[in-house]
Amino acid sequence: MKKYTVYVLTNWNHKVLYVGFTSRFVERIEQHKQKVVPGFTQKYNVNKLVYYEFTSDLYEAQMREKEIKKWRREKKNNLVNTLNPAWDDLSGEF
Repeated sequence: MKKYTVYVLTNWNHKVLYVGFTSRFVERIEQHKQKVVPGFTQKYNVNKLVYYEFTSDLYEAQMREKEIKKWRREKKNNLVNTLNPAWDDLSGEF
């Protein structure tokens, strides 16, 4: 069964948030950290994993990513705080 991950990244001072989803979680986070894919996360140095959730349903992952992206910053912050109140880099768990 395939596993999908919706995740939130930030930069060193938590000023910028990036919401994404992937089926290759560990590989994708490593790509963000190594800055190998040009784009938003590379431009704004967004490479600190602060939130993630798993699902086995592709559609659910896509909808959840879109839902979170539409939220105001305060609501996104509250989501991160539920799993990671210190805003530590969680990528070391993988």
